[in-house]
This record gives sequence, structure tokens and C-alpha cells, in this order.
Amino acid sequence: MAPRLCCSSQFLLAVSFLAAFAAVSNAGKVAVYWGQGADNGDGTLADTCATGLYDFVNIAFLNVVGSGRTPELNLAAHCNPDAGTCKSLSSEISSCQQSGVKVLLSLGGESGQYSLSSADDARGVADYLWNTFLGGSSDSRPLGDAVLDGIDFDIEKDGDHYDELAMALSSRCNGACLLTAAPQCPYPDANLDAAIKTGVFSHVWVQFYNNAQCQYAGGDASTLQAAWAQWTSGVPAPADVFLGLPTAPGAAPSGGYIDADTLLSTVLPAVKGADYGGVMLWDRWRDVSADYGKKLKGKV
Repeated sequence: MAPRLCCSSQFLLAVSFLAAFAAVSNAGKVAVYWGQGADNGDGTLADTCATGLYDFVNIAFLNVVGSGRTPELNLAAHCNPDAGTCKSLSSEISSCQQSGVKVLLSLGGESGQYSLSSADDARGVADYLWNTFLGGSSDSRPLGDAVLDGIDFDIEKDGDHYDELAMALSSRCNGACLLTAAPQCPYPDANLDAAIKTGVFSHVWVQFYNNAQCQYAGGDASTLQAAWAQWTSGVPAPADVFLGLPTAPGAAPSGGYIDADTLLSTVLPAVKGADYGGVMLWDRWRDVSADYGKKLKGKV
């Protein structure tokens, strides 16, 4: 009987190893942007988190800030910050956090009016973000009393002084909040390179869409893989790198959409490595009908 016990133990050990390997190989996380759905087509923030599909939700966007501007939130039709109705999101943010989802505020976006005029301006904006959305205090908190988990940098223009903003925020947070970045896939990013190189970011979700020179196209992943190699070798620790993708063709008019089956069978196996963090999705609005996130659940 002894040999059988030995073989049985070896079999169980092998099964355990394979199970652990499978868990590690599918250990990536999923981030999504929420807040820009037409006619509130992306649903509520609380419902987004309750799907169980996402580990991070980026509230999009704070797209007017810096250079003396009065900061403005733009959450499409979800709420009116001037009327104070965005404060109702406080309970939804707390609900998300209680379910284990990290909720961040995304700074910038494709449109809007944002820039930093100097290092002093960057530090002033850092103070504003800390006091208004993070762990500080202010008489004016557009999202209510909830304390967000961090700030996402989706800077798509006027890229000066964001390194100083990142450093100032990191100092303010002192490890208590996340900083993430969403650069375009051409490496290095024209607006965020200096900021990313500060080494204060936890996650860098690279936009591998709307950029023909580094996105998946026509069954060819070679340009994406080449850019991915640049990003994973160029982003300083402790940050990991996420593969940013559209949830539907309409989410990226200039291309980069990868159907979920191809992503899982071909693209992800080619990019997964030590610096792989998961997948970022633009955006929840299209994902409501595309079910892209649902197809990825537990598989990235």
C-alpha cells in the first residue's frame, strides 16, 4: 500500500500545483472607466461595482483644472456638480469600496480645459485634489464625504508639470491612496512620460487603441507586442502595466478593438509576464451591452 500512498500524494501535489499555476496565470485585474455614458447608459456607479466584473472604477472626468481655472467635474448626465447633486455619489462610492472595488477620480480626458502652468500650480492642484476628493478636508466636496482611493492621470494634452503633480500627490497621500496613469501606447507618452518616470504610480493602464502604430489590427498583434515590450521594460517599479482596450468597436473610432476570444486565446498569452497587471476597459457605457467584461471575468 505504501507505493499507492506515495503516488496518490504526488498526484495531489501535481493537481495543487496546476491549480495554483492556473490561478496565477489568470490573476490579472480589470479596470473600467465610468461616467461618460450617453443618457446614463452606463448605469449607476453602485450597479457598475455590483456586477463583480471590475477591480477598479475610474470616475471620468475632472476635465477642467489648473492654470487658475475653477475646477469642474463632467459626469455627463449623471449629476450636476454646480447644483450639488453629485454628492449623492458618496454612498455609491462607499458601496463600491465595501465590495472591494477601488474607486478613483480620473483627471483629464480627451476633451476639456486642463493644464498646469508651473510647479507651484501643480502643488496647488495636488492640495485641491487631496482636500476635495481624498483624505483631506474642504467645505466643498463635490462627491460628498466619501474618500476616493486615488487619482488617475488621463492626460491627453498640455503635459508639463504632471511629474510635479504626481510627486506632490504622492507626498500628500503618504501611501494612503493610489496613483494611476493612462498613457497612449506610442512609447514614450508625449504627456505623461516624466510623470510615470517618477516611480510613484501603482498601475499604468496603456491605451492600446486609437493609435494605429501600436494597436492590434487585422489579426496582427506584432505592433502591439512591440509597444508592450517597451512599456513593461520602461515603467519603473512598483507599477505594473495594464492592456487598455475598447469594449466595443464604437468605443475606439480609430481602431484597436480585439474580440474577447482573440484576446484570451492569442493576445494575453503573448503579453503576460512579471509586469503584467491586467486589462483596462474603455468604457462601462459600451460594456453594458457588449458584455466584454463578463467574457473576461476570471480569465485575465
